[in-house]
Amino acid sequence: MRDIAPQSDRSTAIVDAPTAALIRVAAAMADAPDELLERLVREAKAAGTPGAWLDELVLAGVLFVGFPRALVVLAAVRREFPEAGPEGDAADYAAWQTWKQRGEQACRKIYGANYDKLRANVRAMHPVLDAWILMDGYGRTMSRPGLDMARRELCSIAMLVPQRTPRQLHSHLRGALNCGASAEQVEAVFDLVATLPCVPADRIASSVTVWRGMQ
Repeated sequence: MRDIAPQSDRSTAIVDAPTAALIRVAAAMADAPDELLERLVREAKAAGTPGAWLDELVLAGVLFVGFPRALVVLAAVRREFPEAGPEGDAADYAAWQTWKQRGEQACRKIYGANYDKLRANVRAMHPVLDAWILMDGYGRTMSRPGLDMARRELCSIAMLVPQRTPRQLHSHLRGALNCGASAEQVEAVFDLVATLPCVPADRIASSVTVWRGMQ
């Protein structure tokens, strides 16, 4: 397998420019200063990234970086894209059975053969967390129609690289492949994250080690 180097030109040749810009915003969500976030959102707009994609990224980001950081990022997005995307059924609590069905489908697609093991492990830790992950995480949020699952998973990788969560990173690396992303596109995520000064080099290196261990 070829070395993974921080070369944005190569990565944007593998991942289209709107998606590459979206991934860079995803990687900055956890800890980038406001000035950098604002610049990345402006660059995403210039690259043709739809505002709806950025909205969906931020909504999913609640699951990965929490409400406080999601609100910070959304403020930067709203300055460039004043109109919010569609609400869908996210606030329709009577739709919980639909969320559960969508969540099961999405979770099975991402985790593949490991789906039943994942559910059993999380349920053993706490059944409420299992329900939240399935319905609110995968059903209510990750299954929204504004962004396809392959791009969602590439962004999930970017959000996890700055964090010390190797098991979750491993799951979403595999999930990206299960959802149709290529190995080259997954590697491009590391290239793109490496261009950001807010992501420590050791986090990128450890994430690449997780990825290489899967090969």
